[in-house]
Amino acid sequence: MLEYSEIRTKKIIIFENEPCEVLDNHVARTQQRKPQNQVKLKSLLSGRTWNTVFHASDKAEEADVNKKDVKFLYENKGEYWFCDPEDPKDRFQLDAKVIGDSAKFLKPNELVTALVWDNDGEEKIININLPVKMEFKIKDAPPSIKGNTANGGGKIVTLENGVKLSVPFFLEAGDIIRVNTETGEYVERVQN
Repeated sequence: MLEYSEIRTKKIIIFENEPCEVLDNHVARTQQRKPQNQVKLKSLLSGRTWNTVFHASDKAEEADVNKKDVKFLYENKGEYWFCDPEDPKDRFQLDAKVIGDSAKFLKPNELVTALVWDNDGEEKIININLPVKMEFKIKDAPPSIKGNTANGGGKIVTLENGVKLSVPFFLEAGDIIRVNTETGEYVERVQN
């Protein structure tokens, strides 16, 4: 059990009988009131988000979550298919709302980490975590114009998976870059 002040960002708790990730929290202490923890939660089953408040007397159960490696296979009409890396026949499907924003950085045959919630002996995959940094090839980039690097900035390119990203001017189509999947930002160019 977690005390109200231990309910922090990135923790996974059980709230209203479902696992929820704490997206944001703020412990507020006002002069006239007792301290309270203002929390933004995201349901890992339905994907909905909402705000709630935990008071000093409140406790929350930390979810029993394990991690296991899985391989992403393909996406078809909002269904994302994965398999056990050791046994490709052991396949399962996850809905787009469970995966969330991570979906745009999924690559076929890429290993990712699945969060598995143990609900009284019944295991259920509730989320997918990508590697923090992943490499992508630039599929399409506008030409660089000599002299436009003086004032910094960048240009919008299209990656192999269709994602549009702002990158420095010196990058061209065919370059391989590293992207931070948590922030969705360019990190560096990978030397070929």
